[in-house]
Amino acid sequence: MFNLFRPAATRRTIERLYGGIVAQSRHPHFYATLGVPDTHEGRFEMVVLHTALVCRRLKDGGASERALSQDVFDAFVADMDRTLREMGVGDLSVPKKMKKIGAAFYGRATAYDAALRAAGDDALAAALARNILDRTAQDDPVPERALAGYVRRATAALDRAPWDVLARGAFAFPAPDASEDL
Repeated sequence: MFNLFRPAATRRTIERLYGGIVAQSRHPHFYATLGVPDTHEGRFEMVVLHTALVCRRLKDGGASERALSQDVFDAFVADMDRTLREMGVGDLSVPKKMKKIGAAFYGRATAYDAALRAAGDDALAAALARNILDRTAQDDPVPERALAGYVRRATAALDRAPWDVLARGAFAFPAPDASEDL
């Protein structure tokens, strides 16, 4: 609703940036090779991961970066709301489910942020295994290690991305299959 009052250039930027998040989240390599479940939940987790990474990059910046972070999060919320309704969730149930989605997003964003600040990939691999791969420490650690490597590369690319690239919505995530050989 508030998009009606947003400049068209800003709407296009958000659409491009969030569109890139969704497109990257759907990359077949995540599902075919890295063990992300090809389900509604698995796809949701990948959108959450990529949205959290973009918001993480923007949230500690200046006012324009923080505003773009909020806009990206708002696009995520609008997408989740629309998806729930398309899946047939009733109007009375959508707010309850959206509250759970918001809590899930913030919980995962906090866990990924803490794991990315930790030395090594143990904490990150554990967070990814638990949230995305639905795996435990007893399982073979290769997929979460490969996914953690991708997340580190994506985070580094976001950290290197100049503000003007993000402000145009022109950021491109690294290929998820570039260096993960299982």
